[in-house]
Amino acid sequence: MTSEPATTSADRPVQVSPDDPTIGRLVADASRDISTLIHNEIALAKSELKVSVKAGGTGAGLFGAAAFLVLLAVVILSVAFGFFLHMTGLLLAWSFLIVFGVYMLLAGLLAFIGMRKVKQVRAPERAIRQAKEMKNIRKHD
Repeated sequence: MTSEPATTSADRPVQVSPDDPTIGRLVADASRDISTLIHNEIALAKSELKVSVKAGGTGAGLFGAAAFLVLLAVVILSVAFGFFLHMTGLLLAWSFLIVFGVYMLLAGLLAFIGMRKVKQVRAPERAIRQAKEMKNIRKHD
């Protein structure tokens, strides 16, 4: 390979070295660098997700444990309420039946309120009407 002088727009000779990169080599290098960059970004995202998933799983487990403890507390409170009623002179069985009845009334009230809220749910009438109008406009085109 000989190095021949090339000319520029000003007609000055420029020396081209055989070590100068060609366009093909530059494109190949850029492609390799982009591939490496994308691979490294994916690896970084995976490591960040592992940390986030681990923290999220730990948090969900702790919330589950807290909910279980609240459930146990409600059971203990119910037993305490039953024994408190027993201290007023009622038989123990009647005391616990009263606690049961209170919970059933509370459940019924919550179900009634829930049903009223569910009945308030309506279809998105405006969105449906607009979708039908758009369908009709497309048919005319």
